[in-house]
Amino acid sequence: QVQVTESGGRLVQTGDSLSLSCRASGGTFSRLFIAWFRQVPGRERVFVASIGYGNDRKDYSEFLEGRFTISRDNAANTAYLQMNSLKPEDTATYYCAARELPPLHPRSGPYDYWGQGTQVSVSP
Repeated sequence: QVQVTESGGRLVQTGDSLSLSCRASGGTFSRLFIAWFRQVPGRERVFVASIGYGNDRKDYSEFLEGRFTISRDNAANTAYLQMNSLKPEDTATYYCAARELPPLHPRSGPYDYWGQGTQVSVSP
């Protein structure tokens, strides 16, 4: 059974940068399609970015305006979300999701494995 764990969330200020990590265990990481989502209380979970097996097939939500970068290190069983020029509206719980087969539509999945989330808070 694949287990996914996010880390790196914390309180930052507007304009700061932050890197989130997503570590997966219990499976072959290089054969996991990875995505990041975020959710604000009372609202639906929203797709942020996704990445294929080998740092390819990257996809980003348009609202990011090029501020975030997704990457992965298969040797370390870890994917990353580098977030730059953070804004208060980026405040959310960020979730990492994974599945073995590439989804037809990465933005909707479905994804088989989810982490517990890591909180990112951006102060004005």
